[in-house]
Amino acid sequence: MTCASICAIIYTMRVTLDTNIVYQALYSSAGASHEIVRMIRAGALQMAVSVPVFEEYRSVLLRSKTISETGLSREKMEKVLDFIALVGIATPIDYLWRPNLTDEADNMFVELAVASGSEYLITHNVRHYTVDNELLLDSFSIVTPAMFLGAWRTKYGK
Repeated sequence: MTCASICAIIYTMRVTLDTNIVYQALYSSAGASHEIVRMIRAGALQMAVSVPVFEEYRSVLLRSKTISETGLSREKMEKVLDFIALVGIATPIDYLWRPNLTDEADNMFVELAVASGSEYLITHNVRHYTVDNELLLDSFSIVTPAMFLGAWRTKYGK
């Protein structure tokens, strides 16, 4: 076994997922969001989670509308949340660094990405994090699911 393969086994990339990625992964098994969640399930990626982000996931996933749109029962949605709680890398947010994004609800995802050392914040709403804000981030990249998978395949050839 080469050093590169040993390092790949030891190091797993950490990502922060916007709620819309989790929702889309449950809504359709055909897209990039579903592939990213599948990679988390397989252990190829680590998913950062904080209490505020988990509560956001819970709030959105347990809505009657979400349950209806995804076709999952409330019990199955609870199992999804249990899975996130089990595999998510719990990350305490010891400070309230406010990036002052246009959408206040997006700030918690930037806080989590910074505190967890995530390499990527994956979202369908890249514009929410980049347009009309003065936030300059160099510790992680803000990408769509398709952009992330392209970068992953380029880096790991998978």
